[in-house]
Amino acid sequence: MARLKHLGGTRLRAGLDEAFARVAARFKRREVRLRARSCVQGLLSGLERKTSWSLAEHAGEATPHGMQRLFSTATWDVDGVRDDIRGYLSDHLGELDGVLVGDDTGFEKKGSGSAGVQRQYTGTAGKITNCQIGVFLGYATRRGRAIVDRELYLPRQSWIEDEPRCEKAKVPAHTVFATKPQLLQAMIERAITADLPFAWVTADEAYGDNGPLRRFLEARHIAYVLAVARSHHLTTAAGIFRADVIAGKVPAAGWQRLSSSNGAKGERLYDWALVATISPIHHLLIRRSISKPDELAFFLCHTPIPASLNRLVMVAGTRWSIEECFQTGKNETGLDHYQVRSHPGWYRHITLAMLALAYLTVTRATLKDESNTGPDPDDHLIAISSNEIRRLFALLTQSAPNHDHIHHWSRWRRRHQTRARRSHYQRQQLRDL
Repeated sequence: MARLKHLGGTRLRAGLDEAFARVAARFKRREVRLRARSCVQGLLSGLERKTSWSLAEHAGEATPHGMQRLFSTATWDVDGVRDDIRGYLSDHLGELDGVLVGDDTGFEKKGSGSAGVQRQYTGTAGKITNCQIGVFLGYATRRGRAIVDRELYLPRQSWIEDEPRCEKAKVPAHTVFATKPQLLQAMIERAITADLPFAWVTADEAYGDNGPLRRFLEARHIAYVLAVARSHHLTTAAGIFRADVIAGKVPAAGWQRLSSSNGAKGERLYDWALVATISPIHHLLIRRSISKPDELAFFLCHTPIPASLNRLVMVAGTRWSIEECFQTGKNETGLDHYQVRSHPGWYRHITLAMLALAYLTVTRATLKDESNTGPDPDDHLIAISSNEIRRLFALLTQSAPNHDHIHHWSRWRRRHQTRARRSHYQRQQLRDL
């Protein structure tokens, strides 16, 4: 759909230059600024794993030490970069009818040193496992979707109440425990303060079932479509009932078949019903699977300004957009490839990966705009994806291989591995004494 013949390496680099220019002032020292630019380019490369080692090698550096400092001790304003990413996305994607999407994702880890790590449930793995949990705020409009904010969840007992452990992981002093809904609320507050244009908030039931979060949104007259549990109680004209009991009372004529969004395999069609509560601005939206009618999902809707069923269904469907952001971020920009353990290190890696993801999103939106300006010889093709743009970036901007540099890094890795193995054997011998 997009005019790929115009999408050369020069243009792709220029697009990244524009994106990085938005954050460049947050890196005061030239050395750190150039390394951060190289890091983002590495995150968009075809590297199999985007760790500090591979990113340093890709950037042409002789050792990983400089890239490791970028994620640890180098001075730069990570929250300022986050704010600039949000502004960059607002300028290119912003719409008054935009949707903020809250969700969390897991980062599986080994050991106990990574900030926030513990055995906990994550939907990413679909089980309880040793992992970190990041809470994210997505932004979705008709022009595209990306991640605009992030927070690392720190469990109360195993982390916040263990000061020596927090100190070792460089968790800022006086950090207080915050639930996942509280972290999401803080990110929404930042979006409001930054004047990010949006009209809706959506999230899954872990957030929809949280009363304080709903009251926060209602106090600010923000419309929402939040998933709630089937056991959620609502007050209707007939009394107080569980959501699943209310669903059982909907007559056959009360269901409408609508598409919530377009998925990889076609439209996401479900049967939907909207039930009024005693509050004129609250409704229960019920989703029923077509093939498995017993599979139901429930959404509590708050609409200070009346909204149609179609619009509520579309907002509910927008919740999937952040899952797509997680998938693209992890597959294409190394969102989960980090090997840092410290609290600041997590934020630094995640934020730079967000910048790389924002670049892909804006580039895709720009190409889509161009494809709509007139006849296009590629109009029979599917719209270009962020994944395809990342592949083109990696291929069209790569430099000729430097064989000496490649062999230098091979020897460097093997020397490091030799020292590591020797240390492991020595520790094992001491344990065996």
